[in-house]
Amino acid sequence: MTTRDQTSDQISDQTPATIGVLLAGGVGRRAGVDKRFLVLEGRTLLQRNLDFLRDLFPTVVLSLAPGQELDLGDAAAGPPVEVVHDAWPGASPLAGIATVVARFGRPVFALAVDVAFPDRHAAEHVLAALPGHDVALPAIDHHHQPLFAAYAPSCLGAMREMLEADVQRIVDLLPRVRVAEVPYHDDALFHSVNTMDEYHTAIELAGPRVDRQPALVAIVGKSDSGKTTLIEKLIPQLVALGLRVGTVKHDAHSFEIDHPGKDSWRHGQAGAHAYVIASPERLAYIAKLDAELELTDIARRYFAGFDLVVGEGYKRTAPHRVEIFRRGAGYDEPLCDPGEALALVTDADLKHEHRFGLDDARGLAQFLAVRLATLERY
Repeated sequence: MTTRDQTSDQISDQTPATIGVLLAGGVGRRAGVDKRFLVLEGRTLLQRNLDFLRDLFPTVVLSLAPGQELDLGDAAAGPPVEVVHDAWPGASPLAGIATVVARFGRPVFALAVDVAFPDRHAAEHVLAALPGHDVALPAIDHHHQPLFAAYAPSCLGAMREMLEADVQRIVDLLPRVRVAEVPYHDDALFHSVNTMDEYHTAIELAGPRVDRQPALVAIVGKSDSGKTTLIEKLIPQLVALGLRVGTVKHDAHSFEIDHPGKDSWRHGQAGAHAYVIASPERLAYIAKLDAELELTDIARRYFAGFDLVVGEGYKRTAPHRVEIFRRGAGYDEPLCDPGEALALVTDADLKHEHRFGLDDARGLAQFLAVRLATLERY
């Protein structure tokens, strides 16, 4: 590796890194979804890695592309995060790191948002190797991990030269600076999610899922507002983010899903309080009730192991609601009072802090994914 001299205006290369940078300017086109919102062990990759950096550094920076905004959801309630937009076009990790280093003039630790299982000890080893170098990073058989790495201000000149020449690949920086390689035998600690296959591998590596109370939200609205249509659009988007989703449809009237004369129906007629119809592909559990169950009781009792339960209806009793209000339904105002609904899905000119268009099921799914902790409280 070639070396570069530090200029007089740069701080000592012995200065410890106190700034963690989450590189989150890309949306993950190879994965087919915005990988920042993929859910692993009950939290999005975005939230997991923000929390990882918060545990290590007093200052945490979220690096985004120019003009980009990102909903932190439940993570916004934690220690403050400073958002820094790239000073160079291209939305590359190199541009993000260079921008933050130039902004603070101090060593930083950079982490890609798609690293599935960031390891504290590995980060500490990398940070310990930085003094006397421009870059410190893990190396597996000389294959480097530049998105789990520490960068000193002394590498900023080389970064600027590359970016001004539109050279965006961060590995092209390494021959220009002093590099400390931290050897590792394999890259399991640095598993990143660039494709859905890699995401499913991460799920396997995470091990058996821990059963917890599922998150719960109800889609509410006045009659003919389009609740079912919205849920039909929303479920595939939630599933694409890795969520196991269940639904509950509220019916104010009695209903019958078993057919008179069938064997299972005869079981009920004979006096069974509950019975199951089971096949290789489906299972239906039918029980007689003395009183209607609350949505929360249904979620707890029948959806253990699910990430999210989406109710349709329950407009007055659901603990968390998203309202749909459609101009063509013929109503003058929404069902919920101001502040009651977490979000509003509408084609009307109505004000709401979290407003989505009728066709923005993807945006609504991401909104819910970063609020699973909130939705689990009921």
